[in-house]
Amino acid sequence: MAKKDTHVTKDGRTVKKGLYYNMNQAKKKGTSKKGKGTVTDKALKESAKTAKKPTEKTKKTKKTKKNA
Repeated sequence: MAKKDTHVTKDGRTVKKGLYYNMNQAKKKGTSKKGKGTVTDKALKESAKTAKKPTEKTKKTKKTKKNA
């Protein structure tokens, strides 16, 4: 069971609630701002440091999707 400060991702991992979690919740509720959004560039840059790095498999998949 997940704690209040964690959530389960689509791939089954249990992680702390962070910037991306809050952004996606705002999108679901329909309260996110149009255009640039509610998140600053600084916050996105800081959160990218702790984001899950893509694996070789996902990198290859993304490349093929763009070319298709």
